[in-house]
Amino acid sequence: MLDMAAGPVASVPALSGAPTRHRLSGGAWVDVLPGWVHGSDAVFETLLDTVDWRAERRRMYDDVVAVPRLLRWYGRGEALPHPALAAARDELNRHYRAELGEEFVTAGMCLYRDGRDSVAWHGDTLGRSAREDTMVAIVSFGSPRTLMLRPRRGGETLRFPQGHGDLIVMGGSCQRTWEHAIPKTAKPVGPRVSVQFRPIDVA
Repeated sequence: MLDMAAGPVASVPALSGAPTRHRLSGGAWVDVLPGWVHGSDAVFETLLDTVDWRAERRRMYDDVVAVPRLLRWYGRGEALPHPALAAARDELNRHYRAELGEEFVTAGMCLYRDGRDSVAWHGDTLGRSAREDTMVAIVSFGSPRTLMLRPRRGGETLRFPQGHGDLIVMGGSCQRTWEHAIPKTAKPVGPRVSVQFRPIDVA
């Protein structure tokens, strides 16, 4: 938490009975809880000012292109940049441990600087077999962006607006049978930080 003299205290309430679960096809589900992290302005400012954000380049077909967002990966045991994030990870583990069968141990962070930054359609299958379910919990800070989900075999695209302090958890078969993305937008939007908690040790 923050010192009261420095501004509002960042807090992470218990999750028991709070998230709304959306059942998807193929055994996938999504839990949503708007405004989970209280006092999230302080967390957001810390992430913008203190994280050593990294620009990366990746091969795409026959070219090497800039990743359209800044990145930072926190591995198992690495101190997170704000105590509210450690509290969020602990509460996620308390609430989802039985369903997950393991614990969230890493935190990947993305900084979307404006509407031109994005992430393409994908499923988070790193470190998993094609038949193994996993869980990804995302906490958002800053300007709202829309997380979109669609079935891999075709079907309706779903939209989940992600605002300041919001939580979304993708579980069941979601990473295998669905894809998600943060599309570019022409609307004027400020920066957003996405914190993704995962039960894997590889970046």
